[in-house]
Amino acid sequence: MVNVTLSVPFELKQKMDVFAEINWSAVARNAFDEKIHDLELIKKFKSMSTLTEEDALRFGAELNKSLSKRRMRK
Repeated sequence: MVNVTLSVPFELKQKMDVFAEINWSAVARNAFDEKIHDLELIKKFKSMSTLTEEDALRFGAELNKSLSKRRMRK
């Protein structure tokens, strides 16, 4: 296994210190693993997609409009 050094804001480190029994390295490893899994799924999905960027933008605009109308009705 290799070592990686992370920088966190001072306030976050203080909060982490409250839970000294937590293995923060394991938490970070799990977070990295989950993020990589998500990115690999997105990459696979994109590779199989026939949508163009223009299609995606158009669908996004239509979705925003639909959600906006729904919100206005409430």
